[in-house]
Amino acid sequence: MLSVRDLDLSYGDARALVGVSLEVAAGELVALIGANGAGKSSLIRAIAGMERPQAGTIRYREQDITGKDTYATTNLGIGQVAEGRQVFPSLTVEDNLEVGALLPRARAKRKTTMQEVFELFPRLAERRRQLAGTMSGGEQQMLAIGRCLMGRPELIMLDEPSLGLAPLVVKELFRAIRLLNREKGLSVLLVEQNVAASLALAERAYVLENGRIVMDGRGQELLHDDRVRQAYLGL
Repeated sequence: MLSVRDLDLSYGDARALVGVSLEVAAGELVALIGANGAGKSSLIRAIAGMERPQAGTIRYREQDITGKDTYATTNLGIGQVAEGRQVFPSLTVEDNLEVGALLPRARAKRKTTMQEVFELFPRLAERRRQLAGTMSGGEQQMLAIGRCLMGRPELIMLDEPSLGLAPLVVKELFRAIRLLNREKGLSVLLVEQNVAASLALAERAYVLENGRIVMDGRGQELLHDDRVRQAYLGL
């Protein structure tokens, strides 16, 4: 479904990505782990069309999308939940969700999709008239995911969804991600600081260090790899 090949991305003289290659198959959940500054968010932004790589290719469903803008990639079926949630604080939950359904591929089914979002996150249904800016961090993250789902993506990229959230909320979010992948068939690229939880959930994973992929394999294999355990799990 998604194929990244030999991707280079720089910000001036600073090289963020160097020869990065990555695959996400249809219906697969793939984790991307690495330390802060490793280039994880840069890769997500390049796939989404927010950054233009200097070299390499990005293909989605056999179509070259390298350098295409975010509107184009989103309308093709790639959804992104950026780090920091970025909900519209002065809009209600319902209005935030409506914004996510403005794309041509999503408009006709927006009511059905909103009901699906409310079933996934009942708390959003309870607060549908509430201003997003008055919600807790966990509720805003649910809203950010829900808004992305309103675009009816086939691949969803999540950038640090558990950052700064309480353990019980994190558990609920991971439950939702698992359901979206295993029951709804949504492909997922998960960038997550909670390395143990993301590797336990993922079918496959990549380790990014200093802009380069240095390891890849089955999620469970990397979870028990001594190098990963020492570098990212403190074991």
